[in-house]
Amino acid sequence: MSHTHLSTHELDSERRWVISVNKNDFNYVESSKKLNKEQIRPSLTYWKDAWRRLKKNKMAMAGMIGVLLIVAIAIFGPMFSKYNYSDQITDFSNTPPRMEIYQIEEGTYVFLSAQYRLFIVTDSGEIIERLDQTDTDIVNRIYTYDNHGEPVYLDYSYRLIPDSEIDFKLTYKGVSTTEQYDKVWNTTFLLGSDNLGRDVLTRVMYGARISLTVALVATIVNLFIGVTYGAFSGLEGGKIDNIMMRIVDIINSIPLLLYVILLMVIIDDRGLWTIIITLGSIYWVGMARLVRGQVLGLKEQEYVLAARTIGVRRAKIISRHLIPNAMGPILVSMTMMIPTAVFTESFLSFIGLGISAPQASWGTLANDALSALSVYPYQLMIPSLAIALTMLSFNFLGDGLRSALDPRLRKG
Repeated sequence: MSHTHLSTHELDSERRWVISVNKNDFNYVESSKKLNKEQIRPSLTYWKDAWRRLKKNKMAMAGMIGVLLIVAIAIFGPMFSKYNYSDQITDFSNTPPRMEIYQIEEGTYVFLSAQYRLFIVTDSGEIIERLDQTDTDIVNRIYTYDNHGEPVYLDYSYRLIPDSEIDFKLTYKGVSTTEQYDKVWNTTFLLGSDNLGRDVLTRVMYGARISLTVALVATIVNLFIGVTYGAFSGLEGGKIDNIMMRIVDIINSIPLLLYVILLMVIIDDRGLWTIIITLGSIYWVGMARLVRGQVLGLKEQEYVLAARTIGVRRAKIISRHLIPNAMGPILVSMTMMIPTAVFTESFLSFIGLGISAPQASWGTLANDALSALSVYPYQLMIPSLAIALTMLSFNFLGDGLRSALDPRLRKG
């Protein structure tokens, strides 16, 4: 303000100061620079706000990345493998992911397996061939192998010597070695091979396809049957709701294992479709109960009463008003039920009620490896680790979605 002109007047015996103000005395701020104090942050929709809070949850984002990686490996992984899930190379059976190799001559390396099988390998870990065993001296514990006409001797007699620091000795062309050359990754089978010489990595990736297929089918069934059934039951109420919920109780009272056995007897088949039909026919009951509970609270809202008053059809009320407003709990429940479906499929395959050979499933891989657990633990640990990582990823993502979509759990 540059100048101010003051004058005094006497009104009702009181002296008051009157300020004469000229608008040219002020510098006005441009409209583009004005600050709206009422608007603290940009307005966000419900889903944008949920995504903003989900991104703040590190465990949920880690779970989302894990889920995306598992899906990508299941879809694209087998395309880059040179083996099929049923390809067998029996000569290369039970080779571990890491191999201790020995140099028997310049440029020639061998690997000795737990079954006393001797393999010619490269120094980078590629298996070239398996040597045939030509002689066995059980008394002296000496094994003889043929390498294109030249014998390779494996001497285990040192184990008979008390306090011997030497485990065994390899002798080739008169030169002996007892020291390990190196420990390298198995580049022929990155995660090792099973008892039939099949690539464990390829079978694990195919197993991911089967598990995620079962989980996807269970999710679709939950979405179409469970949500519709629960929403209709909750909206109708009364006797219809009571009858529909008693049907759910009857289905839920049948043990899953007994249900699978009964279906296998009826269908006379043991495979992927039996698992899909089993999970698809019973997994929707939990979703139906959840949606019914949500609808019982939502149907008393004013917008639902207004829609019923003007004669909107029930199907439209369910699809336009009830289900969209209950979508948050529905998404959380679907995400949390996927790992349950994965574990159920693995369990049924593990006990022999899942898919049949030679198809690969995480449960069947674990079952096949159980008999040789003490000798080849990697064959059980790899599919078990895949199941655990999948369940953890989906559980972390589901817990993050629950926190992001539930208004009562908002933290900012």
